[in-house]
Amino acid sequence: MTALNVLGGTLLACSYAPLSGFFRDGCCHTDENDHGTHVVCARITSDFLAYSLAHGNDLITPRPEYRFAGLHAGDRWCLCAVRWKEALSAGVAPPVHLEATHAKALEVVSLEQLKLHAL
Repeated sequence: MTALNVLGGTLLACSYAPLSGFFRDGCCHTDENDHGTHVVCARITSDFLAYSLAHGNDLITPRPEYRFAGLHAGDRWCLCAVRWKEALSAGVAPPVHLEATHAKALEVVSLEQLKLHAL
């Protein structure tokens, strides 16, 4: 079955460079093993990177053992839906690519919230 995005269409790729997604397949696919629910395709900002680091999630430092090169402002990345919602509350939510954000994100955030931050 084809995964759906938050708009009800086919889920598009988020990023191949850097290679994003829980499965490192470029898409924000998810399943029961993805405890972080990495389903929000966001264009990363410096403010979000600083916020995430301050809250214990270093997305800057490369971690080759996880096939993670480290993120920079402007990169697209599949974020945890809860982390994006926390960043939204803090005023630092990065913009999202709706067509590449998995429909499962709607279990955590509203479509209206996502649309307000759409690319």
